[in-house]
Amino acid sequence: MSLLFRRVMLAVLTFVWLAPVCRADVKLPAIIGNHMVLQRDMPLPIWGWAAAGEEVTVAVGDHKATTKAADDGKWLVKLPPLKGGAPVEMTITGKNTIKLTDILVGEVWVGSGQSNMQWSVNAVDNAQQEIAAANHPGIRLFSVPLVPAGVPANDVQASWQVCSPQTIAGFSAVAYFFGREIHKTLNVPVGMIATSWGGTRIEPWIPPLGFLSEKDLGQELQALKQAKVNYAHALGEWARQVQSWAAAAEKAAPELGDPSPMPPPPQHPLNNNSTPTGLYNGMVHALVPFAIRGALWYQGESNRGQGMHYHSLMKGLISGWRGVWGQGEFPFLFVQLAPYRYDQNFTALPEIWEAQTATLAVPNTGMAVTTDISNVKDIHPRNKQEVGRRLALWALAKTYNKPDVVYSGPQYASLAVQQGEVQIKFHHAEGGLIARDDKPLTWFTIAGDDKKFVPAVARIANDTVVVSSPQVPAPVAVRFAWHQIAEPNLANKAGLPAIPFRTDNWTDAKADNPEVR
Repeated sequence: MSLLFRRVMLAVLTFVWLAPVCRADVKLPAIIGNHMVLQRDMPLPIWGWAAAGEEVTVAVGDHKATTKAADDGKWLVKLPPLKGGAPVEMTITGKNTIKLTDILVGEVWVGSGQSNMQWSVNAVDNAQQEIAAANHPGIRLFSVPLVPAGVPANDVQASWQVCSPQTIAGFSAVAYFFGREIHKTLNVPVGMIATSWGGTRIEPWIPPLGFLSEKDLGQELQALKQAKVNYAHALGEWARQVQSWAAAAEKAAPELGDPSPMPPPPQHPLNNNSTPTGLYNGMVHALVPFAIRGALWYQGESNRGQGMHYHSLMKGLISGWRGVWGQGEFPFLFVQLAPYRYDQNFTALPEIWEAQTATLAVPNTGMAVTTDISNVKDIHPRNKQEVGRRLALWALAKTYNKPDVVYSGPQYASLAVQQGEVQIKFHHAEGGLIARDDKPLTWFTIAGDDKKFVPAVARIANDTVVVSSPQVPAPVAVRFAWHQIAEPNLANKAGLPAIPFRTDNWTDAKADNPEVR
């Protein structure tokens, strides 16, 4: 092995694996900085890097914690829970001192997903008015840049911003409108962390722990393992190439020849926005274990066609995030996709709706339905204000225990067949059901044993919908809003729309009119 090769490889290893040990000054991740919001009433992990063995002390008010940096330079302390209130300061002391100011204590939420979560305030309905009115110093914003990674990244290039007309325009609209509702209702500071990327699937956002925790994700787990094996082989081949290059360079040196450029290292196969863990590594890992109250999720368009497998992926995402954060079953609230005319496969979107609805069985989850605030010609509906408000209803009712908050539209509960009619009962129908436009109910179909669905007549009877058709004297199944452009009018008295559903699980059903109203 040539001397030059050994020097090159030593430099590479030092840069990749040993860099944290070489830190002289105490350093913090970007998520811990001026203007941040700390989660109230919860132990507060504070971490960073320093020289190996360096003593580091973190102080906030009367609270103080001291530790020593590990051999890899990383250190972490946990401060006791703080109450919400006036701005506080934080001092981190090692060989150097860092002083953070204008820190608020309140509620912290993470918003993630694809383009409908990334969609910014400057592109929503009434954007200019919303921007002009966004003078909320009690709301703080942290926007993660779009950077994938093959291995977990320790930090991101971002900073906390005070919410104002000057800072809000490019921020996630759904995250902002959710945070604004929480801030207004609870009268506490709110920190919103936005980490989303348009057009992405769910798999890149899932950490390895999520794939391990869900048995139905074996294929994705195997692909993840194979990618890491392939990368290890690529590194070995690169090392051999560098060794050959070093030998050639040393041979050319006495003759004053110019060596060829050193072979570049291989690209990690997970270092992109479409492979499992790629976005968790680059855009989420560096936020962990910053204390949060919960997470918001708006994604699924790019996974359309996977049906109930998306339910398994959602469970992997939720268990994975909860696992790495180590805060137990924190709230995970998500948005059911809006109707949109994708293509001729008109049931692929309802099958994703079904998977999303099934995810409500996961403890401490909630779902905002958007069938009434959509635009079937635009995959990005502009009324993000109502999306954020509906997510906030779930948080206010279930996380913050606000009484008398109606947080969900009607959800299918059961059916009974009597004298050629199907009676559908619903959860979240207290006080009765309504048609939002005072017209006959839309988007109900009915079928018998022949599995042929036809348009149905549906009428409201208190908290029940009675469905029938003269074409189906012996009905056995009902579908509601089972079409990609369905914008039905069934709602509860609070005006929240009913969740699309089907009472069957047939894969060979037929429909006379696939765009039945």
